Amino acid sequence: MAETNQTIEVKPQPKAQPKTRAKPAPKTLPPYHVVLLDDNDHTYDYVIDMLQSLFGHSAEQSMMLAREVDQSGRAIVCTTHKERAELKRDQIVGFGCDFRISSSKNSMRALIQPAEG
Repeated sequence: MAETNQTIEVKPQPKAQPKTRAKPAPKTLPPYHVVLLDDNDHTYDYVIDMLQSLFGHSAEQSMMLAREVDQSGRAIVCTTHKERAELKRDQIVGFGCDFRISSSKNSMRALIQPAEG
């Protein structure tokens, strides 16, 4: 038998490209306001401490919001998606009484409302 010098060239198989589907754009969650309601059982210092502690507001921003809630009866302290707004409302309600006023027996009240409309 005669020997042949044939080389067999093996070409790599092209990899199948994964099928890509156009992903729908993520939906943005509708915004909700967290609204702090005024009462006479809490001091400005309490409101300022609470806003700094729960929302990370600066002292100046907290003072401005404390004045607003005192003068108008309510102030929007945060705008976020519904789940976080509910959490922040619950944190306000759970913050406790104002130790600076002996008649203060509860936390402040807050509500959430849709930001649009």
